[in-house]
Amino acid sequence: MTSSAIISKVWSFCNTLRDDGVSYGDYLEQLTYLLFLKMADEHSKPPYNRKLTIPAEYNWDSLTEKRGAELELHYSVLLRELGQQKGVLGQIFTKSQNKIQDPAKLYKLIDMINRENWIMMGTDVKGDIYEGLLEKNAEDTKSGAGQYFTPRALIRAMVACIRPEPNKTIADPACGTGGFFLAAYDYIVDNNKLDREQNVFLKYHTFFGNEIVASTRRLALMNLFLHNIGDIDSDNNISPADALIAQSSTTYDYVLANPPFGKKSSQTFTNEEGEQEKEDLTYNRQDFFATTSNKQLNFIQHIRTMLKTTGMAAVVLPDNVLFEGGAGELVRKKLLETTDLHTILRLPTGIFYANGVKANVVFFDAKPSAKEPWTKQIWYYDYRTNIHHTLKKNPLKLADLQDFIDCYQPANRHKRTETYNAETNPEGRWRKYSYEEIIARDKTSLDITWLKDKSLADLDNLPDPDELALDIMENLEAGLENFKSIIRQLQ
Repeated sequence: MTSSAIISKVWSFCNTLRDDGVSYGDYLEQLTYLLFLKMADEHSKPPYNRKLTIPAEYNWDSLTEKRGAELELHYSVLLRELGQQKGVLGQIFTKSQNKIQDPAKLYKLIDMINRENWIMMGTDVKGDIYEGLLEKNAEDTKSGAGQYFTPRALIRAMVACIRPEPNKTIADPACGTGGFFLAAYDYIVDNNKLDREQNVFLKYHTFFGNEIVASTRRLALMNLFLHNIGDIDSDNNISPADALIAQSSTTYDYVLANPPFGKKSSQTFTNEEGEQEKEDLTYNRQDFFATTSNKQLNFIQHIRTMLKTTGMAAVVLPDNVLFEGGAGELVRKKLLETTDLHTILRLPTGIFYANGVKANVVFFDAKPSAKEPWTKQIWYYDYRTNIHHTLKKNPLKLADLQDFIDCYQPANRHKRTETYNAETNPEGRWRKYSYEEIIARDKTSLDITWLKDKSLADLDNLPDPDELALDIMENLEAGLENFKSIIRQLQ
């Protein structure tokens, strides 16, 4: 079958299962289990003949031989048993459950996967199938999966600015389904002629991440595996541990990340009355500038400590990190002093699957200790004012961010030129501010805008009604989330 026919087949079966109440997320998980077993089976046969740790009674052949209720029972036992195995096998099957209750449809899915040779299939095809399903899953807002999915166009733009090189390490302390790793992998492969040693390093020793949600980590492991990162019996470098608990045991050349949305870190416990309660989680780290329960402030501090002294970071952060007082002000001042925080990309609303998110990409380079502040100036690109995106009608594309990439000057960012000019081009989106200008601002706020909102000034050229309605809805939802957070604090 052609690659497009295989993709179409996998998708159509997903739609069939949705009629039975199986969500995209559940389908993705079942597909992950079965694909992993089928590819393991292919590895164990000629010409590969690899010895794998999958017990014979729970291998791929054990599934293809059964039908009906016997198949359903065996599949449930298989999932439980493989979840107790060591290595990446046990990690893929951790806490796995059968979500396909109709044995006939389970058999049909097994048969569909069995008809293809997945190892021989191009990495692009396998990747397209899986990434497509991940994106569909993210669109299902009820599942909350969108918080683990960063728009791929934004990821590719961030990677294009950082320009990762071969034989260097890349980390993401909140890696979700692995989007930053895949984009960095593609960039390195597309822009370099790699020798054998570099290919081995790229496959096994380049990417390191954390993901505390078991089901999301499973999807990340499979996503990387299908994109030729790691191997079926190799160690994986995606830890289930909370990245913020302790300082990283090693440092990295690049950190690319979109830490989880939501301001507070919290932990759930059972009180004396047997009721579930949440309390703010504060990380007491000696290597942090400030002790706070603000999740994003903790992540930005942690990411700084993860970098080698020559390391580079690009991090998606919500607006509150740019202007919040108290711990926020202290963290910003210290970042400006200890790193070269050189670029901020202001993002529009309507590009994330979580509603009402106003975010930015902050780029900074690690530096050794020094008496003088390392940040000399911050370059801003305002891709928010008078920009309107929606997930369905006008999703963010890489071409939308090409002007920012060009202005960033990835090959040599010291050759930048402002497009803003107070007299000749007041609408220019690319503008720099000196360290002195920034530090003089109230609370060292990095929340800066200079463009006029045309929708407020030009009543003859208002955005479409659906765009206005979406803007209003996003602002209301963001406000509602803030009120919910306050109520939780008061309780």
